[in-house]
Amino acid sequence: MKFDSVIVRFGGEIGIKSKWTRRTYEKLLLKNMKKILKHYDICHGEIIRKSGRMYIKTKSAHETATELTRVFGVSSVSPSVETTAEMNEVVQKAVELASETLKSGNSFAVRCHRVGKHSYSSMGICKEAGKQILASLKNRNLKVDLKSPEFTVAVEVRDDYAYVYTETLHGVDGFPLGSQSKAICLLSGGIDSPVACWLVMKRGCPITPVYFDIAPFTDEAAATKALDVAEKLFEWSIGFPRKIYVVPHGKNLETFVNQSPTKLTCILCKRMMYRIAERIAETEKAEGIITGESIGEQASQTLHNLRVLNEAATKYPVHRPLLGSNKLETEKLAKKISTFKISTRKTEGCSAAPKKPATKARLEIVKKAEQELDIEGMIEESVGEAKIVTV
Repeated sequence: MKFDSVIVRFGGEIGIKSKWTRRTYEKLLLKNMKKILKHYDICHGEIIRKSGRMYIKTKSAHETATELTRVFGVSSVSPSVETTAEMNEVVQKAVELASETLKSGNSFAVRCHRVGKHSYSSMGICKEAGKQILASLKNRNLKVDLKSPEFTVAVEVRDDYAYVYTETLHGVDGFPLGSQSKAICLLSGGIDSPVACWLVMKRGCPITPVYFDIAPFTDEAAATKALDVAEKLFEWSIGFPRKIYVVPHGKNLETFVNQSPTKLTCILCKRMMYRIAERIAETEKAEGIITGESIGEQASQTLHNLRVLNEAATKYPVHRPLLGSNKLETEKLAKKISTFKISTRKTEGCSAAPKKPATKARLEIVKKAEQELDIEGMIEESVGEAKIVTV
C-alpha cells in the first residue's frame, strides 16, 4: 500500500498555551516544517492544519515523517493512508494495511482516535475493523491482543477524512525554534556543551555557538572537532543561520599561565570567556549565555567556583541546562542527537590546565589577579580578532 499522507502531532506543551500563543506557535512550527522539507527537496501537497495536528499530503510519506522528527515542537509523526470518513472505506483500508503488515501468528489491536460527528463510535470502528481483519486473514492465525499487541492498526478520523497507519515515529517535543530569543552558546566540542546547546534549542531558542581556540595549548584537531559538532547541531535548525564565532583565546591563556597564580588558571580563563561572550551577545542581540557546565564535573565547576565565574558576567545571565545532570545522562542525550561520536574523537587536552586547580577560589583573590592584567584590552583584542565561520 502506498502511503500518501503524514500525520504530525504537536508537543503537549503547545496544546496547553493560550489560544493566541498556541496559534502563533503552530504557525511557526508550520514554517519550520516547510523549511526542512524544502531543504531535503521533499515534494508535498497541501498541509492541513487542525487543532493539535497537521496533515501533509505527500508521495514521500516515510521520508517526510523521518525528517520531521527533527523539528522542535513535533511530538510524533505517522506515515498514513488517507481515505474518507465513511466507515466502510476506513475498514477496507485497515484490512488492506493489515494484510501487508501482519504475518502468520502475529497479535494485533485496532485503535481509533476520532474528532467530529460521525454515525459510528471509535469503539465501533475498532470492533468492525478487527472483525474484518480476522475474517480476511483467517489463514494467518492472527490473534487479538488489546494489552500488548505486536502490531497496532491505527485509525485517526478527523471530520470528513480518516487516516490509517501502523507506525508512529517519536519526535523531540519542545517549542518551535524561533519562539524564544537567541542565545550565545559556549561550544567546546566536548560531550557536554553540544547537549546544552541542543536543550535550549528544544525550548525554542536559536543559538549562535562560540568556540574559544586555545592553540597552542591544544592541537588543530580540537578546532576541527568543534566545527564538526556545530555542523551536526545545525542539522536540528534547518533554515536558521549556520555560523559559529571562533575566538583566538590562546594568547589570553598564555597571559594567565605566565602572570597569574597557577591554581587560578581555569577560573581566569573561563571568566574571560564569559566577558567575551557578552560582547558577542550584544552584537548578536542575544538574551543569554549557555554553557555545558554541571555541578562538580570539573574543578572549576564546584558550586562555589560557579558563583565566582558568574560574577564576571555583568550584563547577561549565564544559563546551565546540565547543572544537575551526571555524565551518563549527558552522554545518553549526546548519542540521541548524534554528537557523541564527534565529541569523543581524540584530541589533545588543554596543556595549560594546572595539576592542582582551585576548587574553592576566593573572589577577592581572583579579582586581585585580574587587576594585574589588562583585562579590557584582552577582551577588545579577542573580539576584534574573532572570525565568523559558516558551516
